[in-house]
This record gives sequence, C-alpha cells and structure tokens, in this order.
Amino acid sequence: MEQLLLNIGFGNTVVAGKIVAILSPNSSPMKRVKDEAKEEKRLVDVTHGRKTRAIIIMESNHVVLSAIQPETISNRFESLMNPEED
Repeated sequence: MEQLLLNIGFGNTVVAGKIVAILSPNSSPMKRVKDEAKEEKRLVDVTHGRKTRAIIIMESNHVVLSAIQPETISNRFESLMNPEED
C-alpha cells in the first residue's frame, strides 16, 4: 500500500493518512498538549530552531511541531489527498 508523505518543512515529512489534526500553537490547550507530549517523550520538533507555527497531532498520539503555517500545511494536505482538483 502506497503511503503519501506530506512535506511539513525543511525536508521533513509525515505520513498524510496518519494525521489527526493540524492546529495553531497559540492557545492554552495547545501549549498544554505540547508540554504533556514533551514530558511523555511523544514530541517531535522539526522547527530547526525556528518559531513553532503549527502543531500536528498524529494517529500514534505523537505531537509534531512545525515552523510552517498551519494553513500552508493544510493546503499541502488537501492537494496531496485530492490531486485531481488542482
């Protein structure tokens, strides 16, 4: 079975079919989610030292931090999942 990879910035990819949510990191609940994931060793930081602009929740319960805007990642996700609409 072919798995589609979604570019989340700086050469990093995740399996598109395993994404549960793409969120903005600026709310208090998202800060708590990030802190809990870090504490439980489920946090994956792919920002390369840049500001976190998106939080991606994976099916595995891992939390991925990206420096790319959530809207950009969502657009890439939509294009990947629905290529005929381009």
